[in-house]
Amino acid sequence: MFDEQPTLELLFEQLGLSSVEKDIDQFVEQHQLPVGVMMHEAKFWTESQRQFIVSHWQKDDEWAIVVDTLNELLSQNATKASS
Repeated sequence: MFDEQPTLELLFEQLGLSSVEKDIDQFVEQHQLPVGVMMHEAKFWTESQRQFIVSHWQKDDEWAIVVDTLNELLSQNATKASS
């Protein structure tokens, strides 16, 4: 099983994405979610990435906190637009 405490960097690794800070920042900037689109519904995920995200949200396990963090980062523009 997975022994390390999940982090945003480890989440990106699990999703098959670069976990380098500048690449995470760039991903977040380039993949902002439109208002009303849930993170797992975004068209930029592969099916396996989507399944990973959904399964950990549903389990509400230690990954869920990191998935929520990514959701907040990807929703920054939507939040600003509705303020």
